[in-house]
Amino acid sequence: MPFIQLIKANTRMEFIEMKRYLPNTLSMIGTIYIIFLGMLLGINIIGDPAQAEANIQHVIVNYIFWYLTLVTLTNIGFTITMEATRGTLEQLYMSPLGMWKILLSRLIGYIALHGVIVVGLLYLSMATANQWLYLKPDLTLTILLITLVGIVGVGFMIAGASVIFKQIQAFMQILQFILAALAFVPLSVAPFLILAPFVKGVDMIRHVMIQGYSWTDFTAMDYTALIVNSVVYLFIGIFFYLKCEKIAMSKGLLGNY
Repeated sequence: MPFIQLIKANTRMEFIEMKRYLPNTLSMIGTIYIIFLGMLLGINIIGDPAQAEANIQHVIVNYIFWYLTLVTLTNIGFTITMEATRGTLEQLYMSPLGMWKILLSRLIGYIALHGVIVVGLLYLSMATANQWLYLKPDLTLTILLITLVGIVGVGFMIAGASVIFKQIQAFMQILQFILAALAFVPLSVAPFLILAPFVKGVDMIRHVMIQGYSWTDFTAMDYTALIVNSVVYLFIGIFFYLKCEKIAMSKGLLGNY
């Protein structure tokens, strides 16, 4: 299938770029790990010793999920900006497969490669803090993949804005703090955040990895809320992107930077 080949080609391209600019890749991983060390130090210095173990476990899950969400959302926006800077954005729109499929295939490849990094960071973080979480790959991966569907939808919203405005770096910087808030605030504290993207997913993953939840510990309503949230954000994201793409084409913005 052409789309499968497109995914393979873009995954290979992303891998080559990460390998070619290895110092940048390593510094990115090192920066994320240093952030975790800073959180860990803060818990040990100013945190309640009685709650230290639970707080560290929450930090490990939240910051790992924050990193994965951050790289997923920023990639698709930066792809548009980078291609516009290189002057190749208009050429990509000439592909018979459609630009949104190219972006989706790149995002899938990017997520797959960074998924390996996330697993490494997870084990490194647990070893550093000496806190070993329940992994349960079958349940954790299922919830994660469904959650990523909604994140991809939000990524397409960012891509739509990038097509029109090109430069959205300032917004992306603000987005980092918004994502951190969404990843670290539990639903029990702010139940209305169930309407936000990926919050339900990270809340369920917290229950699995920290409290050892199994498939049967979640209700049908939990799974329904997770799936509906992700599907709705995916369709809204793609719809928003296609609308922005249409506006950019009608105004001749694709060739401008």
